[in-house]
Amino acid sequence: MSKATVLGDGGWGTALALVLLSNGHDVTLWGRSPEKLENIRNTRENKYLKGVVIPEELKLESDPEKALADTDLVVLAIPSQFQRETLAQFRNILDSGKYPVADAAKGIENGSLKRMSEVFEELFGNTENYVVLSGPSHAEETARGIPTAVVAASRNRMAAGKVRDFFMSETFRVYTADDVTGVELGGALKNVLAIAVGICDGMNFGDNTKAALMTRGIAEMARLGNALGGRKETFAGLSGVGDLIVTCMSRHSRNRFVGESLGRGKTLEEIRSEMGGSVAEGVKTAISAYELARECGVETPLVNAVYNVLYHGLQPEKAVYELMTRSAKQENL
Repeated sequence: MSKATVLGDGGWGTALALVLLSNGHDVTLWGRSPEKLENIRNTRENKYLKGVVIPEELKLESDPEKALADTDLVVLAIPSQFQRETLAQFRNILDSGKYPVADAAKGIENGSLKRMSEVFEELFGNTENYVVLSGPSHAEETARGIPTAVVAASRNRMAAGKVRDFFMSETFRVYTADDVTGVELGGALKNVLAIAVGICDGMNFGDNTKAALMTRGIAEMARLGNALGGRKETFAGLSGVGDLIVTCMSRHSRNRFVGESLGRGKTLEEIRSEMGGSVAEGVKTAISAYELARECGVETPLVNAVYNVLYHGLQPEKAVYELMTRSAKQENL
């Protein structure tokens, strides 16, 4: 039996902890709030995973040192915009030279415009064992053992293989890759595009519109991702097309929910209030994606439209009109 520690007691962190636990590992789930962990301990349920029973074998810990003691794997399941401040308290405890660190966050930090691997490198220096874990994987389904496939990407093949072996099961299939940048960006950018698809659903458009948005979204994601150092073919894989499909189409998708609510005329403030603490990564990533595209000189009409709807009061109807009446172009993927 190996020991694994999951940092982040939200729905995704809990789901990943349950996968590791079902594989026979000794698993500790860390969260910053002792009160929240005590509630999980008493109810055997995480409020973000209604109906999923949390086994007593899953250890719950709020003390950073105790959580990481003698661990063989660390999994980061902290929302991207909170990852830097959260990991700061592990700066003198987490030793990425001793064990793999699998990061399951999907976003780009506002302000610095850094990917999560770059944030981790700033804090800990050593990224030799850093692995990105991404793909079409809603927590609500993963936690229930519904067949899921993801990708573990690292510049260190052995580290990616170790993460794969920790997680691989009959219901959770893990592929390995070495394009860390591409996998990170696929997981982050698809959240922004899912908001666009949600807006169209909220406006009662049909399948034609969603198919067009998703297809052109893939091209846009690959174009920007390639400019930032990712390989274009990566965006045709699980962390690109795969994650885009599930985030755009699923009833579990928080990003799609945000977009659908915007399409129905709700404000961002109203939507956030309704979500009650749940995080839709695409809302913040839209800012970073928009700014990165401008820095790189890459054309991203869909990202731009989502950004302007979210932060500059552009009405969804106007955004659709502007997208549909752009000058004619040759299709390039």
